[in-house]
Amino acid sequence: MYTFKKLPFYVLALAAFAFASCESEDPVIENEEEVITDVTLSFTEINTSGTPIGTKVSFKASDPQGIELGTAPTIETVRLTKGKNYRMEITVSNAIANEDITAEILAEGDEHQFYFLGTAFVGSPPLTIVYDDPSGELIGLRTKVAVAASPGFNNAIMRVILRHDLNKGFAGANNPNFQNFEQAGGESDLDIDFPLVIN
Repeated sequence: MYTFKKLPFYVLALAAFAFASCESEDPVIENEEEVITDVTLSFTEINTSGTPIGTKVSFKASDPQGIELGTAPTIETVRLTKGKNYRMEITVSNAIANEDITAEILAEGDEHQFYFLGTAFVGSPPLTIVYDDPSGELIGLRTKVAVAASPGFNNAIMRVILRHDLNKGFAGANNPNFQNFEQAGGESDLDIDFPLVIN
């Protein structure tokens, strides 16, 4: 009788071990980072009320392997005019999978945000920038850019960073030129330098 009373315990222990063994053999599904092959900055001159009054001009960075994966992306020089105000719109895509990543960034706007750094925004900066996303969410897919009438220098770097999964409530994270953006957490999906020339 003693043996039969202990049998259920051994059976349960064996079953638990078997379940744990099976569970540990299951593959771990990892989230792959989005591949970005093309980033386009499009500028349209606007008047003081923000209405477009000029022709859109675009500048592109691309790498067929992925901008963050390839070794030498092609990056066009951004050329703007002194004293002008622009609406800047960013489009992002993955040509490998024929995906419009811009739409995904917009749909997940609470998890994404662009920051704009580099020499174009330091000291007496040739550029100033503010978020202007139609949704009201601070993303940076659309911004207003003002070019100084008398910039201290005409050549600069415009660093464009896309952060994912950051804490948007972190102090300073609502600043498009937030130097300490990494402190808000998250990861960079994109970090690229566009040369800037002001005519």
